[in-house]
Amino acid sequence: FAGEICAFKIHGQELPFEAVVLNKTSGEGRLRAKSPIDCELQKEYTFIIQAYDCGAGPRETAWKKSHKAVVHIQVKDVNEFAPTFKEPAYKAVVTEGKIYDSILQVEAVDEDCSPQYSQICNYEIVTTDVPFAIDRNGNIRNTEKLSYDKQHQYEILVTAYDCGQKPAAQDTLVQVDVKPVCKPGWQDWAKRIEYQPGSGSLPLFPSIHLETCDGPVSSIQITTELQTNYIGKGCDRETYSEKSLQKLCGASSGIIDLLPSPSAATNWTAGLLVDSSEMIFKFDGKQGAKIPDGIVPKNLTDQFTITMWMKHGPSPGVRAEKETILCNSDKTEMNRHHYALYVHNCRLVFLLRKDFDQADTFRPAEFHWKLDQICDKEWHYYVINVEFPVVTLYMDGATYEPYLVTNDWPIHPSHIAMQLTVGACWQGVPNRSLEKVGNNSTLIAGGEVTKPRFAQFFHGSLASLTIRPGKMESQKVISCLQACKEGLDINSLESLGQGIKYHFNPSQSVLVMEGDDIGNINRALQKVSYINSRQFPTAGVRRLKVSSKVQCFGEDVCISIPDLDAYVMVLQAIEPRITLQGTDHFWRPATQFASARGVILFPDIKIVSTFAKPEAPRDLKTTGTAPKSTVLEEMLHNLDFCDILVLGGDLDPRHECLELNHSELHQQHLDATNSTAGYSIYGVGSMSRYEQVLHHVRYRNWHPASLETRRFRIKCSELNGRYTSNEFNLEVSVLHEVGVSDKEHVNHLIVQPPFLQSVHHPEPRSSIRHSSVVPSIATVVIIISVCMLVFVVAMGVYRVRIAHQHFTQETEAAKEAEMDWDDSALTITVNPMEVNLTQGLGSSG
Repeated sequence: FAGEICAFKIHGQELPFEAVVLNKTSGEGRLRAKSPIDCELQKEYTFIIQAYDCGAGPRETAWKKSHKAVVHIQVKDVNEFAPTFKEPAYKAVVTEGKIYDSILQVEAVDEDCSPQYSQICNYEIVTTDVPFAIDRNGNIRNTEKLSYDKQHQYEILVTAYDCGQKPAAQDTLVQVDVKPVCKPGWQDWAKRIEYQPGSGSLPLFPSIHLETCDGPVSSIQITTELQTNYIGKGCDRETYSEKSLQKLCGASSGIIDLLPSPSAATNWTAGLLVDSSEMIFKFDGKQGAKIPDGIVPKNLTDQFTITMWMKHGPSPGVRAEKETILCNSDKTEMNRHHYALYVHNCRLVFLLRKDFDQADTFRPAEFHWKLDQICDKEWHYYVINVEFPVVTLYMDGATYEPYLVTNDWPIHPSHIAMQLTVGACWQGVPNRSLEKVGNNSTLIAGGEVTKPRFAQFFHGSLASLTIRPGKMESQKVISCLQACKEGLDINSLESLGQGIKYHFNPSQSVLVMEGDDIGNINRALQKVSYINSRQFPTAGVRRLKVSSKVQCFGEDVCISIPDLDAYVMVLQAIEPRITLQGTDHFWRPATQFASARGVILFPDIKIVSTFAKPEAPRDLKTTGTAPKSTVLEEMLHNLDFCDILVLGGDLDPRHECLELNHSELHQQHLDATNSTAGYSIYGVGSMSRYEQVLHHVRYRNWHPASLETRRFRIKCSELNGRYTSNEFNLEVSVLHEVGVSDKEHVNHLIVQPPFLQSVHHPEPRSSIRHSSVVPSIATVVIIISVCMLVFVVAMGVYRVRIAHQHFTQETEAAKEAEMDWDDSALTITVNPMEVNLTQGLGSSG
């Protein structure tokens, strides 16, 4: 046994190897693994091994052992793992128009242990037709310049290969966002902003912010402008008449409207062109209007006021001539201008020449104002306050003094009548040529004039041209008259932040804000809102413009912020439906028509305004369809006039009229005009005020004997005819009394027993049979006649009683205290066979 090898022993703990003897004599043995070996757990092993002989017998303690030998084992790798990416997805942002060497880098790993299988040798873009490439290290670059307008975002799939060419188990997603080249400007705002009438204050740009591209901004100024100059009279003002507006603003009475809406009483504006509404007149250089005599006093006092809205552009032609707005000149002969208001070379000129009997000294005669607004083709409000010799101009509420005053002698007294005109001046034209007079030619000398005609025509638009003699207007009233009902506003002034300065123009159509912090500026602009206080605003577009001026730290060239252009779309307001209700037909005795108080026409009239509101949505699960029905809801608003028209011919002032106590009007702060065509009540007032006034309108007729029926019609308006009511028609009939002779005749007919018995009892048929002395044909004729007579009598009595009932009901509704007739008149027995009485009953029925 001593010469043989019995065993090999491995020194080390928990080694996955064992050594076995293959040949004891030769000493050959084998080293083998006793459990699976994983390169990923341990790449190599080093341990010591010794051999033992068998010389001492079977007991191992006596065995001899060899020297120690060192064993080194390396584990060979197998490509069992696929590459995996470190991130499930990658994202990058690039700017358009640039070529990048590397946009981003993707990275994959492999769990194999050997360099061959654990290293990533290649990356590849799986998505086709994309402008990107990737290198061996995973760096992605763009192969062409990217465009934000062409594509905002790219999504590409990338895979990886290890050096054994095994691909990744799962591709990774790479998202590349393209952002536009940084351009300074406002971000996150809407071009269209919808405004629902009655919604109060609406923020215009709730999320807006300024992009400065990291520019060195030190301060910024923002101007927000609401452009409404194309709307009637410059913005959405109330479209009441000028007189109503003057009253609402507390102006003094006595205003004379020189450009009223055309009507029967104000017909001098009927031939003028109308621009966009009946209250705006357009003058094209060919038209003028003569103001009738008696409208304006002949001689104005030392104090008076002229007001107007005017839109005017540069004068046409190379040589600009005078453009007359208002002119008071001689009707004939002298061709003198007593006072005038005109435009000349974008200057507003007011001419005022006193009569010689008023002053005999050298006095101011012309007053000039040079203003850019006169020719900017936009609406402006002008007020000329005259307190001679001081003349002051207010334009859009701001005060302007005349820069040049021309002095002149007073006009010599004469007895020539004067003509007041609008849009042109009434004057003669100098003529030095031959004039044909009859069969002879006459030379007109220089200085003389031909037949007067219109000259110096105005080009532009005018509205609300008024003159108020003997009174000047206050600054408060002037500001109210030119105030706009819509404009810009700021929500929560307290939260604007420190360092923000702001300023509104008088009409609140322009807001200027300034600050040095971009964040504060952004928050300030987010609080700017639009507001429209009108109950029924004009629907349509309101343009918005935001311009910015930027200052930078020590920079000669600073960034430029493009202007922001947007618009507010004012939606259509819910239109009111104005309804007049009341008794439309009643009877009154003739004596009441002739009494001092007359007949009250509309004792129970009611004015109601409603609007259609969609019905609240129901449960669609039960109905299956959306509701389409609407409900009517009442709304309160003002009226500005109610016209009472006489139908069937005008009133005859010799024996009939419409009356209304002035005290009733004054209590309700309304005015009225009366004519043979009807009664017109006007002024801005609530519907209840108009009801109270209409309840007191009376009709009188001093000779009602020939009157059978009178018909009237009422129609009311809001906003100068923009919304009108229904036409309420009323018919008033007259009850006539009957003479004594007619009463006796009727009594004689009714009390005859045979006729009454034939009506109330069936016996007359038998009594007729017993009367054999009457021929049969005569009997038939008598029966038919009796039946007709009884029928007419019954119908006459029935109609009289019905008329009495109607009259009683109307009397109770009107609550009239006095009665000019007795109920017993209804019990008069009448003769229905009389022609005139039958006609009277028919008309009153």
